[in-house]
Amino acid sequence: MSRLEKNVPLRRSSQNLKTSTTKTQSLRSKKWREQMLAYIFLTPSLLLFGTFLFYPLIKSVYLSLYLTDPRGRVALFVGLNNFVELVTNEKFFQSLIVTLSFTLLTVPTAIFLALLLAALTHNKIRGMKLFQFVFSLPLIIATGTGSVIWTMLYHPTSGMLNYVLTLVGLQPIHWLTDPAWALVAVAIMTIWMDLGFKYILLLGGLKGVSEEIYDSAKIDGSNPKRTFFHITLPMISPTLFFVGIVSVIQAFQTFGQIDVLTKGGPMYKTEVIVFNIYNDAFVNFQFGSGSAQALVLFAIILILTIIQFRFAERKVHYQ
Repeated sequence: MSRLEKNVPLRRSSQNLKTSTTKTQSLRSKKWREQMLAYIFLTPSLLLFGTFLFYPLIKSVYLSLYLTDPRGRVALFVGLNNFVELVTNEKFFQSLIVTLSFTLLTVPTAIFLALLLAALTHNKIRGMKLFQFVFSLPLIIATGTGSVIWTMLYHPTSGMLNYVLTLVGLQPIHWLTDPAWALVAVAIMTIWMDLGFKYILLLGGLKGVSEEIYDSAKIDGSNPKRTFFHITLPMISPTLFFVGIVSVIQAFQTFGQIDVLTKGGPMYKTEVIVFNIYNDAFVNFQFGSGSAQALVLFAIILILTIIQFRFAERKVHYQ
């Protein structure tokens, strides 16, 4: 074998190596261009998140370490003292208890009513579109507008609710000024306001269940009650799980209806934690204390969300 013939495999190997190297570089260059293009498309969203989410969060952490003067300017570094004072602040714990009570009053009730209405109206029966439209209407009403409407309904003398109570022989209720009824009144208004959003989500979940599953259940002799609890609920459990998490977060962030209906009264019976933060930060200009409370609220919501994912997600049936 000649020397030229011996060098042929070496040349082929060298050419294959160069081809492989070129392809690798081309793939890396293509991947780099795709990543840069992705970052370019994400830039507007990142700017919005940075402006309205990340910067306020970092600013809250910064302010929580300081005391501020009556004009809201940073005055003195106190470290974690703002957080330590929350432990002995009875008003903060009272607002936290009010928030938990408000959550327990609104979240389960709203989900139950939305699920009930969705189950009654998801069938393809003539006229159901009208009911679906009516039950979805609260979604388009702003919190301030809804609060004004319910303020008139709760009026002690000219309100419709007390008028109905007098018709059935009951005494009128001072809905927004009675400490025993104020939180319940705000909860009723909140349930009505949130009903449209939850109803639409659960109705969509019910419509996503295949009719073939119901037909198979009928053939097997399953009654409507058994079908609902053993087939429908497991099939819409992802939607229920999502609605539950969002509802808890919304309940802990409630502010608008409290501000319009009761201003946290009477006797602080409706002063939820967000309203307490608002008073400390924007009324009393104690931005340090308000920021500390906001971070504690963030931690509480985060912990509750993790707990829900840790335990409630076990019962979620993903198709």
